[in-house]
Amino acid sequence: MIIAFSLCVSAVWAKDEKSIKKLSEALVALAPDVDPGEAELLSVTAHTASRSLAREYHLAWSPTFQNFLIQIGKRQRGWCGHYTRDIGERLKELRLKTLVLHWGAAFAGTYDESNCLVVTARNQPFEDGIVLDGWRQGGRLFWSAVKKDSEYDLGQDAELRRTRSSELFRPQRAERQPEHYGITGWKEDPLYTAWLQDYTHSSEWQWHTTLR
Repeated sequence: MIIAFSLCVSAVWAKDEKSIKKLSEALVALAPDVDPGEAELLSVTAHTASRSLAREYHLAWSPTFQNFLIQIGKRQRGWCGHYTRDIGERLKELRLKTLVLHWGAAFAGTYDESNCLVVTARNQPFEDGIVLDGWRQGGRLFWSAVKKDSEYDLGQDAELRRTRSSELFRPQRAERQPEHYGITGWKEDPLYTAWLQDYTHSSEWQWHTTLR
């Protein structure tokens, strides 16, 4: 098992080395007291988990097509909420001390609802954190500062968001970012954030039947 995990990490590192390094640096930059070793471990774990889950979910073609397959009963998992929960479970195992996990929801209760993880430094506002999204790029971890995530900016048109979200193989950062206003659509979900931050009673949690 250890050998298999090591091989998986090595394969992911080869594909995502630049992103892993950049995310680690962005996490360290959140606050002076963030442990660089913890930031690197979180980055590696999140990238590894995201790639692994895409295989586990039997991702077909694109994230939005996977959603369609779930709706017609051809796939069991692969919603954005599944990625958020399952990556979150693996990050919880790290028992972070200088970084904090949050659950983000955008446009909750609508057709456009999305879920993600947000990582902050201790005692830092949710809006100042970093989005981790395994769904958006079909297992290739997307990450961005919450306020710079233009796809979930309130200045963006909903149809444009859906169009971009259907593209599987696109760069993590577009060469030219869409115009946005810096007003994020991401909001913290207090219930699921409490689960992410609870390291002692995880087995007692009852998940609600929602889009998650």
